[in-house]
Amino acid sequence: MPPPADIVKVAIEWPGAFPKLMEIDQKKPLSAIIKEVCEGWNLPNPETFALQNADSTNFYITEKNRNNIKNGSILRLTTSAAQMAQQLHERIQSSSMDMKLDALKDLANSSRDITFAQEFINLDGISLLTQMVESGTERYQKLQKIMKPCFGDLLSFTLTAFVELMDHGIVSWDTFSVAFIKKIASYVCKSAMDTAVLQRSLAILESMVLNSQDLYQKVAQEITIGQLIPHLQGTDQDIQTYTIAVINALFLKAPEEKRQEMAHILAQKQLRSIILSNVIRSNRPINDEMAHQLYVLQVLTFNLLEDRMMTKMDPQDQAQRDIIFELRRIAFDVECESNNSGSIEKRKSMYTRDYKKLGFINHVNPAVDFTQIPPGMLALDNMLYFARHHQDAYIRIVLENSSREDKHECPFGRSSIELTKMLCEILKVGELPSENCHDFHPMFFTHDRSFEEFFCICIQLLNKTWKEMRATSEDFNKVMQVVKEQITRALTIKPNSLDQFKSRLQNLSYTEILKLRQSERMNQEDFQSRPILELREKIQPEIMELIKQQRLNRLCEGTCFRKISSRRRQDKFWYCRLSPNHKVLHYGDLEESPQGEVPHDSLQDKLPVADIKAVVTGKDCPHMKEKGALKQNKEVLELAFSVLYESDEYLNFIAPDKHEYCVWTDGLNALLGKEMTSEFTRSDMDTLLNMEMKLRLLDLENIQIPEVPPPIPKEPSNYDFVYDCN
Repeated sequence: MPPPADIVKVAIEWPGAFPKLMEIDQKKPLSAIIKEVCEGWNLPNPETFALQNADSTNFYITEKNRNNIKNGSILRLTTSAAQMAQQLHERIQSSSMDMKLDALKDLANSSRDITFAQEFINLDGISLLTQMVESGTERYQKLQKIMKPCFGDLLSFTLTAFVELMDHGIVSWDTFSVAFIKKIASYVCKSAMDTAVLQRSLAILESMVLNSQDLYQKVAQEITIGQLIPHLQGTDQDIQTYTIAVINALFLKAPEEKRQEMAHILAQKQLRSIILSNVIRSNRPINDEMAHQLYVLQVLTFNLLEDRMMTKMDPQDQAQRDIIFELRRIAFDVECESNNSGSIEKRKSMYTRDYKKLGFINHVNPAVDFTQIPPGMLALDNMLYFARHHQDAYIRIVLENSSREDKHECPFGRSSIELTKMLCEILKVGELPSENCHDFHPMFFTHDRSFEEFFCICIQLLNKTWKEMRATSEDFNKVMQVVKEQITRALTIKPNSLDQFKSRLQNLSYTEILKLRQSERMNQEDFQSRPILELREKIQPEIMELIKQQRLNRLCEGTCFRKISSRRRQDKFWYCRLSPNHKVLHYGDLEESPQGEVPHDSLQDKLPVADIKAVVTGKDCPHMKEKGALKQNKEVLELAFSVLYESDEYLNFIAPDKHEYCVWTDGLNALLGKEMTSEFTRSDMDTLLNMEMKLRLLDLENIQIPEVPPPIPKEPSNYDFVYDCN
């Protein structure tokens, strides 16, 4: 007879004693269980003891999380969280350097547990740590010359404990003094600082800036971009990552009017070239966190264009009109005539003729063309940059098109406006960076005016494609669609430089695009005749079963999930995988991202598939309803799912990407006997079904399949031809 569901068999350890095997009744109060364990070892004062997981986490067992205890778990009897917090609170104030160091090391490890963190914070522990940073460490700076490693460790453990405690979101970031901020900033500004101290200090500054507008002001006063730049020139990628994260945070929280000013400072300090040479083109591979920070910096840089993109041109503004005159002057090598040279009508006629050659829609007043937002004045800025910095190409394009027939000319003005709008859509100018995206393009870090250079390459591509398509004015939208496809296909290979991007576009001619489209159309061919549709329906269950097996096999391999905090980004991981017999989900925390699969026996927690009640996604997930989740963006919401088991208990996930999200939601639904409805299942079904159909129809190539089956012939007059084998 199986044991009751509320009884859990565990082993409990106590230092110096042989482990006990016990059956824990989950209906009994936890205090009663602890008392029973203490009595077994004759330990007095059971209220000063607690149970914790005997694994790498050492997290305390509480009434809230006790349901996570599974059969076969190993627990440890230890000092209660309140008692431990009190002891560490006293030990870190010890006059003995060694005792203080050991206490801070223990505090840094214990602070990851929210149960302990709450007790330590209740003792005003955060204030104690900040006081130690502000003034207490100064006593030991006198010893720094003779005990430098010890001093570095002391400060490192202090800051680590502070970061871990703050990460639980119990204490507001707005409570910290200017003295504390100055001290943290001073560690970042020092040229020779312990690596661990520097990393923690950068992490603290980033969190301060992101979580409080008031602290942003104070941090911005204490630290400059120039003081952060040297950290990018080192070889430690973690330090480089945190440094770029701080720069991004300052950039993101800066008021609108200060962002352009900050961009000029970044340009003066040559941030782009330093990142290019020391990060992107270094010999070390770029990890996911660094790729994310580079992506964020790329997005924030391009978002500086939003103001010009959303600014309409004022047709009455003479300074803005002068830019159009400059475009005309460069293209046709003419000087602006004085007001008394020739009649007004003659001058108007001359301007109208030239503006038509320049490809503006409004030949009389081209300024009207730039009143559309987006792209607004950004299009005019791009045209002027092209005319001034790529003058020969600009003149060639304008003169080439002005010498063609009207219907075959590629209008430079109209093309530039539409192309600028398209590039802004491709690069998502004006949108906030995504929390999980790593999609940065190295080529945009190779030039100070990368967007303008990007435009210059693409406008020449547009003119080339127009000629290859032999397009007329009616084909304008078709040409723009082809050009967009050429650009997006070229960007997918992540060119390392603008020259590589240009070379890739050379290979993506209109003819090549047609070939690619034809190939894709062949692969996605949808046969509509009734016999084909019947065959599809017949083999569809086989394909669905194949997809189901693939999903379950992937769940058996397992996936590493990142624990995402709304307060700061950090590398905390947990792993989950399905047992080979498809009956149990094994999961557990990891210290770092694994290389390959994680064995079942190293994952401490288990969830029987039979206990799973439902799978919920998106806004229905408990971790998306929490207060911190409000700061998560839309993309994180789209990657969230939860498994409901037992009585309102949840196992919460945030998938690393859309593919893993679909694999896991499909696999879990398959385990529950529900339909797999993800977009990846639909895509896989179409791909595999079309491949299977083509294989089965190979022998019928070039044979026309009738829409209706052939008529059934009349019955024969007799059946004498039938041979009876019996």
